[in-house]
Amino acid sequence: MADFNWLLVTAAFVFVMQAGFLCLESGRIRSKNSINVAAKNISDFIVSTTLFWCFGFGIMFGDSVLGLFGTSDFAFGNEHSPWQISFFIFQMMFCGTAATLTSGAVAERMTFMGYLAVTLILSAFIYPVAGHWAWSGIYGGSGPQGWLESMGFIDFAGSTVVHSVGGWVALASIMIIGPRLGRFEQGIRLPPGNNLPLSALGALLIWFGWFGFNGGSTLALTNDVPMIILNTFISAAWGGLIAAGINYLRDGFVEVSFVLNGTIAGLVGITASCHVVLPGSAIVIGAVSGVIVYYGSLFMEKLRLDDALDVVPAHLFAGAWGTIAVALFGNAKLIDNGLSFWAQLGVQSLGVIAIGAYCFVVGYAGIWLLNRVMPLRATKEQEEQGLNVAEHKATTELLDLLTSMQYQQNNADFSKPVPEEPFTEVGQIAHKYNQVIDRVSSEIAQRDDALMRFQKSEMRKSAILNSSMDCIVTINRFGSVIEFNPAAERTFGCLKKQVEGKSFIGLFVLEADRKKIFESLNSGFSSSSGLILNRRNPFRLQRSPNNDFPAEIAITKANTDSNSDSEYTLHIRDMSKQLKLQERLRFLAYSDPLTSLYNRTYLMDALVSSLLIATKQKTSVGLLFLDLDNFKIINDTLGHKAGDELLCEVARRLSSVSGEQDVIARWGGDEFVLMITQNVTESLLLERAQHILQAMRVPVHINEQDFTIPTSIGITFTNHVPIVADKLIQQADIAMYYAKEKGRDNAQFFTPEMANVVTKKFGFDKEIHEALVDGQFSLVFQPKVARDGKTLYGVEALIRWQHPDKGMISPAEFIPIAEESSLIVKIDEWVIDKALWQIQHWQQQGLRAVPVAVNLSGRHLVSDSLVPFVAQKLVEYDVAGSLLEIEITEGVLLQDIARCVEVLADLKALDIRIAIDDFGTGYSSLSYLKRLPLDTLKIDQSFVEECDSHTEDAKICETIINLANNLELLIVAEGVETLSQAETLASLGCEIFQGYYFERPMIGDAMVDAFTPHRVAG
Repeated sequence: MADFNWLLVTAAFVFVMQAGFLCLESGRIRSKNSINVAAKNISDFIVSTTLFWCFGFGIMFGDSVLGLFGTSDFAFGNEHSPWQISFFIFQMMFCGTAATLTSGAVAERMTFMGYLAVTLILSAFIYPVAGHWAWSGIYGGSGPQGWLESMGFIDFAGSTVVHSVGGWVALASIMIIGPRLGRFEQGIRLPPGNNLPLSALGALLIWFGWFGFNGGSTLALTNDVPMIILNTFISAAWGGLIAAGINYLRDGFVEVSFVLNGTIAGLVGITASCHVVLPGSAIVIGAVSGVIVYYGSLFMEKLRLDDALDVVPAHLFAGAWGTIAVALFGNAKLIDNGLSFWAQLGVQSLGVIAIGAYCFVVGYAGIWLLNRVMPLRATKEQEEQGLNVAEHKATTELLDLLTSMQYQQNNADFSKPVPEEPFTEVGQIAHKYNQVIDRVSSEIAQRDDALMRFQKSEMRKSAILNSSMDCIVTINRFGSVIEFNPAAERTFGCLKKQVEGKSFIGLFVLEADRKKIFESLNSGFSSSSGLILNRRNPFRLQRSPNNDFPAEIAITKANTDSNSDSEYTLHIRDMSKQLKLQERLRFLAYSDPLTSLYNRTYLMDALVSSLLIATKQKTSVGLLFLDLDNFKIINDTLGHKAGDELLCEVARRLSSVSGEQDVIARWGGDEFVLMITQNVTESLLLERAQHILQAMRVPVHINEQDFTIPTSIGITFTNHVPIVADKLIQQADIAMYYAKEKGRDNAQFFTPEMANVVTKKFGFDKEIHEALVDGQFSLVFQPKVARDGKTLYGVEALIRWQHPDKGMISPAEFIPIAEESSLIVKIDEWVIDKALWQIQHWQQQGLRAVPVAVNLSGRHLVSDSLVPFVAQKLVEYDVAGSLLEIEITEGVLLQDIARCVEVLADLKALDIRIAIDDFGTGYSSLSYLKRLPLDTLKIDQSFVEECDSHTEDAKICETIINLANNLELLIVAEGVETLSQAETLASLGCEIFQGYYFERPMIGDAMVDAFTPHRVAG
């Protein structure tokens, strides 16, 4: 076979090593970077061979300059012989092998473009120069040999020139770009690879190609080739065997990566000396290479240098060892360079050091500068994502599956299944994974549902526990506290953490009761003494020593399976407030909360009991019924607080003058009742009443003012006559009202005649109501005339009651009774309605109407219904407000002057005339006249009656007349019955008169003559 044919065949073998390195590296790294590694292996071979063709081969084998580099044979072409071309192709495979090594060392974190740039530096400036130093003479170019070659340096197939060179550049790259993410973090172990069978295939392909690598280095198919191949095979086998053996002895298992790396290290180690050693030496070289790669890997890890495929131990360290082994195991006859052992060892060592220093320095500097210009390290995000996608936008079925699974992991979203590629292993995995996820999701959903129900149940229980107003305490069978809710914390004044695990009985049970409660606990709260299960137990507990309180305890058993694990829940209610409330309710039921006297309920119960006793013992029971005179005025004037102070002072005074056996009660409002049961006589009751009146007459100081408390007292007693309690109270009440009619501030005994009067008044109320319904009332009108008796200024409407049985009833009899109830308002409204109807009737007859005056009660004046009623009636009868005059008595103003002013102003706004009736008989301040919108003053009949015979009455009339003139008010004298009275009043200045002397009251139709035009005042 021609020499160049062998070179072409072995070059093909070496080319197969590229496939081996691609499979080895792609299988040893994570799948997310496998495509990137494969792309880099092919790309770096393309770049390295291109550069080697351009100028790498010329630098390595061209005409030598001082044995340092070549200067010819650039851009290898057709001017060369077939053997030269074959030699070029064979060496081009070597250059590609050296460039490929770096990709494995820095896999998974160097950028694609950065790696190609590093390949350029190695292929153009590092590998050719190192190769020139050791191999330039084998091509046969002109000029001196490489300087190491000329010194006798032997590296047959490139343990140093190819593998250590690539290893040194890989080491520089590793140091500059740093380790993979998480490589040296505690607790993180990166996976050994994604496809170890593929890596094993790659190792076998490399092993196969290495036969051409070493066998072709003879440059011809000679008799030495079989031995070279044998040594290569044996060294590789022993390298893998020893590395795996050490791994097993140290770690207890065989890691595939050490088998692969040991085999490659054996191949690298024998490459420098396979042509000059015997098979036994080859075994030693391979075995040592296996040791070197194993411990070299550990050494790199200790230095925290991340060599993804152990390129540095397998190629750099084993390559340096193999180069030194030439001197240690090489046959001198086969070497045949005239050097002694030590000289050969020195040259070999020098070659290892020189080439290593050159490669590392140039490589480190070049890569450092590159890293400054273009970042060689992939970003954190790219590295986490994977360089397949980050740099090549490439993916695989497995990567898609892993990406989908990663999305589910990161987002906890298992709602969508991962994609399933049918008829593939990855698709089957995805299908099974989806089934697992569906089952897990179903189980999780059921668990979450159960957990949610449990949590809701616990939340409800916790909410009930925490919001309960009762103390809820859970104890175990020894009495130690397990649960202690917020209500218990508030009740006992301590936090749960302070009592948890401590004895409830020792902390909160009174010392005298502890033994009994311990016995109850030991019996499961089922004994007849102490606390009993499932029952409300009244008991006393303590918050602290000497601070106990009444409680109610209900005990339930939390679990019943085992007495040894029993827990008891104590529902404790602090009864302090309930007991106080009961006492308060008892007090409120029988006592007056303001004065602390007995109330009406207690008095009636006591009166009933006392009457029964008196009937049996033939004794008497006496009652004094008290009502404070003018209390309402004081209460309204000074306010309710002052009124309350007055009532409390009355209670104190009553207590001071009553006997120990007497019962004093506040009947209601400003009414009090004193019940006497001891030695009751008429004189005793009168004496007690006088003492009370005297006590009440002492001034009381309220709001910086002194007030007296005039009191009306009604007295009654049984006088040994059986009587019911209500009847006796009624008698005292009637007597009290008679005391008021007698001028107040006095005491009156009840007599049967008083009851008759009350009955008569009650009958009047009923009859008045019936009279309004049946039309028994009527109006008469009394004219108001001038002195001549002819000129008419107005009329006053007067009510009359024609009773069907009793005949004519005087207003003096029924008006006072009506004023005590709401009937007076109904009577006033009836009078206003009829008066306005009469005015309308007169107008319809064509008469010139004059103002009609109606009398208004004080109760009606201050009511809210008056003004709206009058306004509505004026509209209803189409009567001008000026034709209606409202007469009020001076005494009305004493009730509420402010309210009176307000109402009279509203009436005045309707153009209604206002008159003060009976002026001079009241006690109002004359300043009121300035505030009231008045039109007329009427002199009371009591002054008119004797004005012609008594100087005092005449003077009063004169004063009233002058006052009216000064205030520009009309003055009317009422009750004029004689000529003498009329002349006297006229002499004093009075111009308008009303009385029997001039006109008697008459019905409406009889007033027609009075409205003749010449009589009506203009």
